[in-house]
Amino acid sequence: MRKIKLLSPRLANQIAAGEVVERPSSVIKELLENSLDAGATRLEIDVEEGGIKLMRVRDNGGGIDKDDLPLALSRHATSKIYELDDLEAVATLGFRGEALASISSVARLALISSTNEESAGWQVVAEGRDMETQLSPAPHPRGTTVEVRDLFFNTPARRKFLRTDKTEYTHLEDVVKRLALSRFDVAFNLRHNGRAIYSWRAGDSQLEQERRVAQVCGPAFMENAVHIEMERSGLRLWGWVAQPTFSRSQADLQHFYVNGRAIRDKLVSHAVRQAYQDVLYHGRHPAFVLYLELDPSTVDVNVHPTKHEVRFRDNRSVHDFIYSSLHHALARVRPEDTLAKRELGEGADEAAGVNPFALSSAKPIQGIAAGEFKGQESIGFRAAANVNYSSGYQSNYQPAAISPGAVREQMASYGELHRPANPTATYAMPDSGSEDIPPLGYAIAQLKGIYILAENAQGLIVVDMHAAHERITYERMKESFACGGIQTQPLLVPESIAVSQKEADCAENFYDIFKSLGFELQRAGPETLLIRQLPVILNRAKVEQLVRDVLSDLIEHGSSERIQHHINEILGTMACHGSVRANRKLTIPEMNALLRDMEATERSGQCNHGRPTWLLQSLDELDKMFMRGQ
Repeated sequence: MRKIKLLSPRLANQIAAGEVVERPSSVIKELLENSLDAGATRLEIDVEEGGIKLMRVRDNGGGIDKDDLPLALSRHATSKIYELDDLEAVATLGFRGEALASISSVARLALISSTNEESAGWQVVAEGRDMETQLSPAPHPRGTTVEVRDLFFNTPARRKFLRTDKTEYTHLEDVVKRLALSRFDVAFNLRHNGRAIYSWRAGDSQLEQERRVAQVCGPAFMENAVHIEMERSGLRLWGWVAQPTFSRSQADLQHFYVNGRAIRDKLVSHAVRQAYQDVLYHGRHPAFVLYLELDPSTVDVNVHPTKHEVRFRDNRSVHDFIYSSLHHALARVRPEDTLAKRELGEGADEAAGVNPFALSSAKPIQGIAAGEFKGQESIGFRAAANVNYSSGYQSNYQPAAISPGAVREQMASYGELHRPANPTATYAMPDSGSEDIPPLGYAIAQLKGIYILAENAQGLIVVDMHAAHERITYERMKESFACGGIQTQPLLVPESIAVSQKEADCAENFYDIFKSLGFELQRAGPETLLIRQLPVILNRAKVEQLVRDVLSDLIEHGSSERIQHHINEILGTMACHGSVRANRKLTIPEMNALLRDMEATERSGQCNHGRPTWLLQSLDELDKMFMRGQ
């Protein structure tokens, strides 16, 4: 008796369904992607009992010809690729030709479609078993309707793994939201148990796009989001990133798309974390809706059955582009940007009577020239040097080249606020209608030795003076450290570490990168490395573990920011200890000096740990609190 047998078509389809169809949300994903690939501009989605009882998707796409309908339910039948070369530049969401066959093997499926504007259409039905499909006429406008009933009715072992209707619907809803964010030019309508849940209109303008993002991700996200658009060397990154102060306890508000395909990729996640590492609490997660566009031939989407993962041809360049784009975008946000967006939102609120941040339109941060990116991972401090302010304060700060060994000795100069040029200068608040009022206004008082109270054009500004000064000190120290270069020291006795052959090969291949960061690694054997030199500022760090972690990053992602991050942690700790403390009384000129430095400092909206450094209480908000005019 033969031990090897061919599987029956039915069993083969059901096994394939185990890869494609996990729960109702998996079915909806496949059906919606097919509709989008067919050119649909409007999608109607009806769901009952979380999708377990019924899922119906109706579109206005190109439809399926009568002769192709029986093939549509066959395994490995597709209209999206025809030969091997087509896999090298897949431009559609689906292409394997498994979805409908797999779904029809574990559910009752009806497919109705028409390719013309008349009512003539055709229907094909399958009910979870190996059978000849039967065609029958069915009136239908141009487009396709797919109806899936009784999921897993013939595979009870899999049906028992389904959760409650509410849980399954939540997963399904998340899939619809992700796809709605991927195609702003398509209208989506979702109904559950006969009740309308969402109705998202199509739109291509930035205002309409931001309206949908706010509807899907919540108005609070848009209130705290920065619109970015960067382009370099055939790569384009655009979308919205939340400011660090809008962090999450979970990674539940992260949407990343590659050529319109929603993905969860380790390389992308690593690049985003690196961009936020200097401004977030440990354990907190950033929020973003981002779109990466590149040549389809440089990315492989055929690496996972559910197509959630991709493989880039040049991992390192993609990683560095995402990291540097987000790093620059977050650094460039200034208080005036935040206030301008808030003011625009309030204007829309008054005009339309709706949530302002569902309609707000922030000016995008445009990408800078490719030459400015090249070889640059730090951004210069934009202090306004030698500029007189009406408070009588004169800033004389210029980044100076200092050695890391001298950092501690110079903390005293960084740890003190700038003294005004004329300590006895009188202070006068400009007229409230003046256009010369700076974004953070002018100081009027200090509260409990902790907060600075200032008046700007919109209302009251409250500043946490320690958090603000900590960020200013930290950014200046980073800039000074960069100007002075990384000072190194040779080890009297080289430190030997045992590594794998793969790690040793990596250390040799990336010798120049380690050298540029102050490390000199020498291979002493197939699985042995010698550390002969290291940065002075890391002389007390756990160097062996740091080198191992960097090697791991280089093997996995082709790049690593761990050494720089470790240096920044030390500088951040020193900045924290060197910043002005609570209960210290400041003069009005000193407070104004701090406000001006905040306006000129990168990332000044949050301290080194991700806490906000200032907030605005507008005059309208104060009037509402005290019920003025009511």
